[in-house]
Amino acid sequence: MASLCLLFSTLPVLAQQPKQAKYVVLISIDGLRPDFYLDPSWPTPNLQFLKNNGTYAEGVRGVFPTVTYPSHTTIITGAMPARHGIYYNTIFSDSGSTGTWYRDEKYIQTPTLWDAVHQAGMTSACLSWPVSVGAPIDYNVPESWERGTNINPNVAPAGLWEEIQQNATGKLSYNQMTLNNLAIDENLSRMAAYLLKKYKPNFTTVHIVCVDHAQHETGRSGEEVRKALASADHAVSNILEAVEAAGIADSTAIIVTGDHGFVDINTSFNPNVLLARNGLGGKDWKAMFHSSSGSAFLHLKNKGDVKTLAKVRAIMDSLPASVKRLYRIVEKAELDKIGADPHAAFAIAAIEGVSISGSANGELVRAGRGGTHGFFPEFAHIETGFIAYGAGISNGVVVPKMGLEDIAPVIAHLLGLPFTAPDGVLLPGIIKSQGRRENRPVVNGNINDTK
Repeated sequence: MASLCLLFSTLPVLAQQPKQAKYVVLISIDGLRPDFYLDPSWPTPNLQFLKNNGTYAEGVRGVFPTVTYPSHTTIITGAMPARHGIYYNTIFSDSGSTGTWYRDEKYIQTPTLWDAVHQAGMTSACLSWPVSVGAPIDYNVPESWERGTNINPNVAPAGLWEEIQQNATGKLSYNQMTLNNLAIDENLSRMAAYLLKKYKPNFTTVHIVCVDHAQHETGRSGEEVRKALASADHAVSNILEAVEAAGIADSTAIIVTGDHGFVDINTSFNPNVLLARNGLGGKDWKAMFHSSSGSAFLHLKNKGDVKTLAKVRAIMDSLPASVKRLYRIVEKAELDKIGADPHAAFAIAAIEGVSISGSANGELVRAGRGGTHGFFPEFAHIETGFIAYGAGISNGVVVPKMGLEDIAPVIAHLLGLPFTAPDGVLLPGIIKSQGRRENRPVVNGNINDTK
């Protein structure tokens, strides 16, 4: 297969082209790692078929932090978190870490592909994609379940949830839509299959979730990971079969990607314990680390409180070398360069094997287990994957490296959408017969320099 050599810092953007596919199906497998399709020993015959007959990446660089909600929003916008506004999975407010997830599309501060599809008069469908509640999607089953029930109050339009259960899945219980039951991936793929055959939406987004849960529980290589991966691959096959059954295979592009890789964990570091011991945490907190598992971001109650910031730095500087080796400091300038939360004073990025907890109780360092993500996107294990196949997609192209922000331009070009991905580029070779190229505009300077 031909290898695609790319110079990211000077890569141009394609001019608007006629659409090359009438339909695009975007499948995200949460926790997808490149080795899941590069290594034939994994139980992924469908992913490997798509990879062998299309274009794929050897690695996809994530955003910081490498967690689900910021990552999926970057995929759907082509923007980094600093620009699209979904900085973490959960919202950090003036009162501290809220535990409230960014579920509503209203939090996204940049245009999405859903917006562009809607404005172009095309149709869209969404199955459990993060941050999609209230989005301009024609058939929307967002990731928003009422705990302990089978009710998703944000399904739109009215009656769609009942229609799907009647025609695609049968009556669903709450247990069939939870992360610890592989049935959720099967059910989501059946929902997608039904919508593809019934309504033929131009743009379909599907979020497959159990591979992530299995790796959290057992790490990168547990037997539960193999089971979840086989289930995810079968979900992909359900969708591929639906595209065939709908009679749209020749005009459909399939894109499979993920949001982050995974790292095995043996140690947990708890920096809020340090702040609490020094009178900076608690109810009247002055400084707080907002955890994203493989990293944590320091927030000040008073953004201009340089005295507290200096105290935090002095406390961390005084830690023994055995603790300081567990992480590195990501300074404000580096956060700005990579497009992370602009409100954080600095961040700490764990080394491989270490997770960072948000707890302010217990020991500063303790044993860890399982696997996690959220790390700074600077090593291979935290990278995710990308496969493209079908209408408008080149066959036999290998992309050594790309970013999550570079996926939206591919979809926009395939569908002929007048959509600008602020931080992403259309990498040459992915699309068949790419045409005239224009230089990428520099927006907010250093965010684009991360290429």
